[in-house]
Parts: sequence; structure tokens; C-alpha cells
Amino acid sequence: MGAVVVLNGKEIGAGFNAPISGCDPTAHAEIRALRDAAARVGNYRLSGATLYVTLEPCTMCVGAIVHGRISRLVYGAAEPKAGAVESARRTLEEPHLNWDVESVGGVLGQQCSEMISDFFSRRRAEIRRQRQSSSGKE
Repeated sequence: MGAVVVLNGKEIGAGFNAPISGCDPTAHAEIRALRDAAARVGNYRLSGATLYVTLEPCTMCVGAIVHGRISRLVYGAAEPKAGAVESARRTLEEPHLNWDVESVGGVLGQQCSEMISDFFSRRRAEIRRQRQSSSGKE
């Protein structure tokens, strides 16, 4: 998964998923892109910015998007299991939130979905090869 934060037509932050490699359960693409953008801008409030992301954000990421004052969220593929914008829940519509985020889903959704599926298919094949290789050495 990947994410980019854009403000006034310029990229100000980017991130990709790294919870496993970073041993960090919060290292989702959105969180990392928001952290990068906030550090570059020098302010955690990113009002006026748009966050573009491959996959519909989870509840944690939607919370960070609201706290980061992102004005617009654009995502590709829906995430039926954990999507917190429209699929599993509609977090941005909760009345107690103190910030409104415009969201647009399904942008290049099929391409994003295929890209994610292809990535995980390649990753599973790589893991199988590694297991076969290591079991053959015993």
C-alpha cells in the first residue's frame, strides 16, 4: 500500500506500509505519509491537503486523517474487511468528529485492487520458495 499527501499541487509527504519490517503496528502507509508531511511542513495540522492512498483506510488511519486535518481523502480499492470509510464502517460520518473530510473512493479501484493482489501473490510465492529452499538444506 502507498500514500501521498499533496498540498497546493505539491507532494509534501509519502509513505508505504511497513508494520512487519518496522515492527510497528501503526506503520500504515497513511500514517507514515502524514508523519512525513507534518515533519516537512512543520505542523501536524495539514488543512487544505489531499491524501491519496491505494486502499480504503482502516479505523486507525481514518482517526489520524481527522486529527491531521486532511481536507480530502482519495483512495483506490475498497477494503471490505477493515475499510473505515464506506466498507466495514463509515467512520468519517460519525457526528462527534471535529473535522470534516471529503472522501472519494474507487479512483482507479480495479487497478489498485489488481496491483495489491499481484503484490501479495508474488510475496506468497517468494515465501514458498524460501521455505522449500530452507527445508531442502536440512
